[in-house]
Amino acid sequence: MNNSPYSIIKAPVVTEKSMTKLSENNQVVLWVDCNANKTQIKVAVEEAFEVKVESVNTQKVPGKVKRMGKHAGRTPVRKKAYVTLKEGEKIEMFEGV
Repeated sequence: MNNSPYSIIKAPVVTEKSMTKLSENNQVVLWVDCNANKTQIKVAVEEAFEVKVESVNTQKVPGKVKRMGKHAGRTPVRKKAYVTLKEGEKIEMFEGV
């Protein structure tokens, strides 16, 4: 795996539920590399956004079967990380969304 934090962090999860977690629990929800562990995710978030991370919880999201006519395919398996930031910390990109 590359040493860049952006090789681990893929994209933010911007949903109504994730925005509620941000405002209530100071948690940020991110799509991350499937092979990354909690320690690597914590280091990547701290380096990329210059914040202090309290804890990281992860969840594997299984791929769904999709049909296109008579052909069936599967969406990829993804990994979601719930990153709890320490008190007083925030990531600017999520403010005001």
